[in-house]
Amino acid sequence: MADPMVNPIADLVDLSVDFCGVKFKNPFLLSSSPVSNSAEMVENAFEAGWSGVVFKTLNSDRLPIIHPSPRMHCVHYGSKKGMAVQNVEQISDRPLKHNLMEFRYLKKHYPDYPIVASIMGFFEDEWVYLAQVAEDNGADMLELNFSCPHMCIEGSGHKVGQAFHLLERFTAAVKKNVSIPVIAKMTPNITDMNEPALFAKNGGADAISAINTVRGISEVGLDDWIPRPSVFGKGAISGTSGPAVKPIGLNFISAMAQCEDLKLPLSGIGGIETWVDALEYILLGASTVQVTTGIMHYGYRIVVDMIEGLSDYMVQRGIGRVTDLVGKALPNLHETDQFELDRQGITQYDLDRCIGCGQCLIVCNDAAGQAIEWDSGTRRPHLIEDKCLSCMLCSFVCPVPGLISFKEMPRDWNRQETAVKDPGLEKELKYKPFTKEAPNECIA
Repeated sequence: MADPMVNPIADLVDLSVDFCGVKFKNPFLLSSSPVSNSAEMVENAFEAGWSGVVFKTLNSDRLPIIHPSPRMHCVHYGSKKGMAVQNVEQISDRPLKHNLMEFRYLKKHYPDYPIVASIMGFFEDEWVYLAQVAEDNGADMLELNFSCPHMCIEGSGHKVGQAFHLLERFTAAVKKNVSIPVIAKMTPNITDMNEPALFAKNGGADAISAINTVRGISEVGLDDWIPRPSVFGKGAISGTSGPAVKPIGLNFISAMAQCEDLKLPLSGIGGIETWVDALEYILLGASTVQVTTGIMHYGYRIVVDMIEGLSDYMVQRGIGRVTDLVGKALPNLHETDQFELDRQGITQYDLDRCIGCGQCLIVCNDAAGQAIEWDSGTRRPHLIEDKCLSCMLCSFVCPVPGLISFKEMPRDWNRQETAVKDPGLEKELKYKPFTKEAPNECIA
């Protein structure tokens, strides 16, 4: 088949990434998941254009892994299929020997496509053993799975990711016994990811990847009251992925990228389906990105659009190397107390394009500033400027792209206190100071 990496646009830019000394043709990797479960699958992905793989988490064969049936459930929102996917799948149920043989096959036939071996042990010696055999059989890097949200065995998955001393200990043990780079994969089921990431760094981790799936419940059956997926009448809290979790992933990646004490390369994961999604992770500090749910939905072929879209964006911007984009949005990311509150604005409407649906009126009246009067004759909104909150909710519900936009007002412009529609209520709505003696009499 034609090499998807050979096209006129991609030849004009450099998509290659040096990640911990390992060279990737582009930043797009398969994440450790059902989409990277065999050499045959990975081979198909490489042929499609993916630059590397984080192979599905290896099992040492010490404990049998049996996947629940069924193992997945999709969340649909309106016409959008697969806004989120909940899964109860465990780590690889394939014999370790078979997986290692497939490492060798892939390295023989695709020597320029790095293999990142995801591993998860239940004891320190098992972490070390899996790391050593992965390296011995061709793995270019390791990803330590401290984050699977539904492994039930104590001392595994996200339970290690939430026990920082264990995370540091297992990272250190692995680093002591291998020569290849080590990535620590963080759980999002925690408040501050910088803390465990720093413990991983103290243990010797060369990079951080995030996020793994978010613990959640995708749906509850209204007829049988069983959370989905229903495994013969039983549901469970388990991992949720897909576009719905992208804001969570972007948050954690940006926080780690801004952490002055961390300063490690980052691999971004979570809700990536398009080149735009991938670029957002890159702009917030990720050097590579990993994909699962997008592939579940559309197949390996999505990487062709990712390569073309990112390349075209770079050509238009005059950017020669994708690495020059890493972290470019971080200087514009601040805490909310840094906003310029003396700068305010309102919405503005291109009424020549308005279709008169009235969605803006509904959302403004029921969830915003009640700043729209409706001309029933022309079926057009009229904005009351001094009531507009510039929340932009109306623009989000408007079916015509770009019809409603934000307009900054002069600095001497201020929103006015709006009179009560019924003058008879004015006295009633005036407030008295709250007092302990009369807690229920704060309204006259």
